Amino acid sequence: MGGWLVTGAGGMLAQDVLARLATEGIPAVAVTRADLDITDPAAVRAVLTEHRPAVVVNCAAWTAVDDAETREDEALRINGDGPRHLAESCRELNTVLLHVSTDYVFPGDADKPYAEDAPTGPRGAYGRTKLAGEQAVLTTLPDTGFVVRTAWLYGAGGGNFVRTMIKLESVKETLDVVDDQRGQPTWTVDLADRLVRLGQGARAGTAPAGVYHGTSSGETTWFGLTQEIFRLLGADPGRVRPTTSEAFARPAPRPAYSVLGHERWRQAGIEPIRDWSERLGSAMPVLVPEPQEGNS
Repeated sequence: MGGWLVTGAGGMLAQDVLARLATEGIPAVAVTRADLDITDPAAVRAVLTEHRPAVVVNCAAWTAVDDAETREDEALRINGDGPRHLAESCRELNTVLLHVSTDYVFPGDADKPYAEDAPTGPRGAYGRTKLAGEQAVLTTLPDTGFVVRTAWLYGAGGGNFVRTMIKLESVKETLDVVDDQRGQPTWTVDLADRLVRLGQGARAGTAPAGVYHGTSSGETTWFGLTQEIFRLLGADPGRVRPTTSEAFARPAPRPAYSVLGHERWRQAGIEPIRDWSERLGSAMPVLVPEPQEGNS
């Protein structure tokens, strides 16, 4: 026992968690959806018993927000039952569990950053299923369970808003982007770093169990984020035009306010992630695609 196990290993965040663990010299087992169905308690118990990890990072999740509205039972099995099965096996093995959750557990109607202990109140099916997972982890593992809520994630290892805007800048003269949703764009590399530090703190007894908010500092809108992307690309931010959520109606409601507070990191002796715009600038070199050979 001493290594880590990362579920959802094919995903964008898990890839950066595994890279960070490798940098730290921490042995890790990468478990993809094909390797482990977290909705199967016997399979979860078998895999964890075989590897006996010191820390499990659960990046496995149903992330199709809109589909969850009509397939909530399926989403709940992955987002609610799955974390409960992991927590139950972690309890048997005295293993730390870091469970990744979301800002969607909040109603999104606040006017100041949500504290870690702020009342939850999801408005859609996805948020309800993720809240069920949180509650399962915190109830089953009061001393070794960690819930890390995040939002507005982007990274090199998967599709996301930032990479989409980078592509669209080269093919669209103007872009209409929502300006009435506020949040904290967060680079998966930064979140992976905090997850690894948190797991180390948990093992060392310096990080108290419970809820943490794994997002960048500061806040902006999707419109503001896109303007900054254009600026960093050397493009004219004026090509980005503000619009409203109503112009892009979706089956699931989007939180108007997804800004999260970060006080608990300080209690664990870990610095919160720095300002979103600074971190975006650091991330851009790995997000912008390499020019194709033969193109100027």
